[in-house]
Amino acid sequence: MKAVVMPAPGGPDTLRVQEIPDPEPTGERDLLIRLKAAGINPVDTKMRAGGTYGSGDEPVILGCDGAGVVEQAGPGCTRFQPGDEVYFFNGGIGTEQGNYAERTVVDERFVAAKPRTLSFAEAAAVPLVAITAWESLFDHGALQAGQRVLVHAGAGGVGHVALQLAHRAGAKVCTTVGSDEKAAFVRGLEVAETIPYKEVDFVDAALACSEQQGVDLVLDTVGPQVLEASFPAVRFYGRAVTLLDPTGISLKQARLRNLGVFLELMLSPLSFGLTEAREHQAWILEECARMIDNGELRVHLNRTFSLDEAAEAHRLLEEGHMIGKLALSME
Repeated sequence: MKAVVMPAPGGPDTLRVQEIPDPEPTGERDLLIRLKAAGINPVDTKMRAGGTYGSGDEPVILGCDGAGVVEQAGPGCTRFQPGDEVYFFNGGIGTEQGNYAERTVVDERFVAAKPRTLSFAEAAAVPLVAITAWESLFDHGALQAGQRVLVHAGAGGVGHVALQLAHRAGAKVCTTVGSDEKAAFVRGLEVAETIPYKEVDFVDAALACSEQQGVDLVLDTVGPQVLEASFPAVRFYGRAVTLLDPTGISLKQARLRNLGVFLELMLSPLSFGLTEAREHQAWILEECARMIDNGELRVHLNRTFSLDEAAEAHRLLEEGHMIGKLALSME
């Protein structure tokens, strides 16, 4: 099969397209999936630049998000059969083959039926961002209807999904945006109030959105400095969730406000083989597929590339300022 391989860590040009043997199912619940598309995420570029979490076996195939058609199902499979269209989060961090390829093998427990209303490329853009947003808002943030949420970078991959999930849960949502283009994109979702953080103090704006009480939950998708600066925007006994390593920041304001501070890394179940947690993530994808097909959730696919264009896609993603998601298409 054709695949994009990473012989060694490095820049985008380290990615090479070559023919490699098809993967072979070995487990009773394994699915052999013909991939139609793979999502491209910032974690892919980080793995490419700095190395993966895996054993170091070379070459590595990146790509955690995938969508495709089941070609073969093991004798213990009960949920999916050949011909079924699926999407999933699996591999790509060095522990298992990733999805920048034409075929892969995935345990059916970690797979969900593809949203019927999406193309394969659109579906492949969903898993990582949807799982991250869900776990942040509900598993860590304990978000409930009537609460107030501040999401940073609402035009980004995780951000624009989190806005919609929070709104659908009955929360009042505000979000920071860095340009008129991103503000227009977020307004088009009709789920959140925008805060142009380059023009106004986002803490003051978040307090204004919450009757000066502070938001119940802040989701930081940007970095530790933004997390620390956000603590005064959260109500006493509220919660803060970050996707980034907060090492080095001061927790003084969080402690004074009795905040719960939570760290979200949706890669952990895959990295450490946490079966129950991975099944939960597949359930999240099932819920998101239902919402997508009901018109309650949109994931914006910004641009699609071929396997041969993987290096170009990585360069574009690393430039930053991305609205929505990128994907590789094998169709």
